[in-house]
Amino acid sequence: MIRVLIADDQAMVRQGFGALLAAQPDLLVVGDAENGADAVTAARRLDPDVVLMDVRMPVLDGLEATRRLVGDRPAGSERPRILILTTFDLDDYVYEALRAGASGFLLKDAPAADLVHAVRVVAGGEALLAPSVTRRLIAEFAARPTRDRPRPTALAALTPRETEVLRLIARGRSNGEIAGELVVAEQTVKTHVGRILAKLDLRDRAQAVVLAYETGLVAAGE
Repeated sequence: MIRVLIADDQAMVRQGFGALLAAQPDLLVVGDAENGADAVTAARRLDPDVVLMDVRMPVLDGLEATRRLVGDRPAGSERPRILILTTFDLDDYVYEALRAGASGFLLKDAPAADLVHAVRVVAGGEALLAPSVTRRLIAEFAARPTRDRPRPTALAALTPRETEVLRLIARGRSNGEIAGELVVAEQTVKTHVGRILAKLDLRDRAQAVVLAYETGLVAAGE
């Protein structure tokens, strides 16, 4: 079972999402919270696999709540993973939420099936970004002068194949798609991904996407 915590300041949203997810045989809603501070407290107590985190909440916003929960993770732990939910695809927090450690970003008006799929994907260790959010993220990096990007010295630790896998991750490919493109087993891709995250000291694939664009390893439009 995938344990889910829902954090949103609107009761109807919490109830609606809760009913939708509770109807799935592999999902268990363990609790909810009406603000970021309560979300942090509840997550520490209930140990969910995934937190659905609203961006704009009172007391503590979703960005700071994400920072605190990711910072709380014991060494080697991947829980909880944060799936950011927002009404606005142009929210100023998109980039910072990913930098804070969020594993996914989805709009609240997405179809119900997309939300269920997103929870499963994020729980499984994949990054998930709404297409409009991905385009915005890439556009932000594309607008930055190349000279302002940090030098990719950390990338020197990667093998050529690991670098190739990182480029494909940054382009939004799943493990299965990467395996098909490189003509290798999916388990081999998973091994490469694990080594990439370990060598670059990254929490998950979402951070790998950010780093790939920040360092110029992948350029917008490629």
